[in-house]
Amino acid sequence: MPKTAFIFPGQGSQYPGMGRELAENFACARAVFEEADQALGFAISKLCFDGPVEELQLTANTQPAILTASVAAARVLREKGIPADYVAGHSLGEYSALVAAGALGLADAVRLVRKRGQYMQEAVPVGQGAMAAILGLDGAAAEALCREAAQGEVVSSANLNSPGQVVIAGSAAAVARAVQIGKARGAKRAILLNVSAPFHCALMQPAQDRLSVDLDAAEIIDPPVPLVNNVDAQVVKAAAVVREGLKRQVTAPVRWEESMRRLRAEGVEMFVEVGPGKVLSGVLRQIDRSAECLRVEDVATLNEVVARLAP
Repeated sequence: MPKTAFIFPGQGSQYPGMGRELAENFACARAVFEEADQALGFAISKLCFDGPVEELQLTANTQPAILTASVAAARVLREKGIPADYVAGHSLGEYSALVAAGALGLADAVRLVRKRGQYMQEAVPVGQGAMAAILGLDGAAAEALCREAAQGEVVSSANLNSPGQVVIAGSAAAVARAVQIGKARGAKRAILLNVSAPFHCALMQPAQDRLSVDLDAAEIIDPPVPLVNNVDAQVVKAAAVVREGLKRQVTAPVRWEESMRRLRAEGVEMFVEVGPGKVLSGVLRQIDRSAECLRVEDVATLNEVVARLAP
């Protein structure tokens, strides 16, 4: 067996229909959706399976929906006897990773990320914050243009995804200035993103403060499967470090490229994107073309993974 990491997607990977096939075909996946519905007090399963897309795109719904669909896929992999040596997740995906690793209970996790979504949405009035993708500039160049664009306002790197793919976040005017400067500096593309809030920047401090109280009350144990976390891109094996990382993550950038390089340095050869979409598979190809990446979101993709990795 190659050393394997399960990687879990974040916001933006959602779509109506996610998880339905696995729930229809595997009792363990169905049980995940049932437990999430019960924990939240409403049918997140119906939102995952049927939408509507407008409801699914509300941050407070998106976060528990993606987590539930991702954990359902992870449970099917476990039932098939396919283990992970490491886990990691992009932003929200870190919670999915921790549930899959056995460090955080599913019911606690869906309630936490629903609140996380609400707190993030409420931290900045709609229209006052923005995010943009800067393509074709490295992290250092993106940071430099953010410093130039700030002019006393907040704008900084939010997602350091891959070489030449950085997402920035901050106040709407500062992000707009950064987009113009980026274009002038030779970015291949600098485009505003259709998001509901400026995630992973200092404007999220009110959300971080509120979520920290909930995280302190949540039961988190030392991860039985090591986690590479977003904020430090380091291997984490202690519950206290997990908890602090989840708090800091709200205002800190997602160091995804570094996280993937850390996993490669740990000897990981096989990556499995667990949950809806294939965003992380595409990003991994930009980071390291020699890394093998499979994914699991429905029966067809599950069968490919089982054929390749089942004992």
